[in-house]
Amino acid sequence: MKIGELARETGISVETIRYYERMKLLQTPPRSGANYRLYGARHLERLRFIRSCRSLDISLDEIRTLLALRASPEAGCDGVNRLLDTHIDAVEDRIRELQRLKQELRELRGACRSVDSIKNCKILQSLENHAAS
Repeated sequence: MKIGELARETGISVETIRYYERMKLLQTPPRSGANYRLYGARHLERLRFIRSCRSLDISLDEIRTLLALRASPEAGCDGVNRLLDTHIDAVEDRIRELQRLKQELRELRGACRSVDSIKNCKILQSLENHAAS
């Protein structure tokens, strides 16, 4: 199949498929006599795996590691477990950071309790003061 069809089948854009090829996450396909890339079931399956990983916010480096681990189907899955545990820890850290950000934004929003002119806007003044420090 050509790249456009592969993109439709996987829901991944043509540009992203080419990017995954450059990043060596997807093997470069053979070319037709007319110089079109010809993708097969192996490419389709791998892109679906990558899309599934990305939907869980798994990074490209983590995906590369998972693909390497997946290449040894008889090996133990402790490497996969460790990778996922590390990813979960990173997600928990991000959640804490976002909760702190949310609190800061609520405090900032609380600085303005009434409609006033822009020149008297407490939110903009707070942002200006914050940027200066």
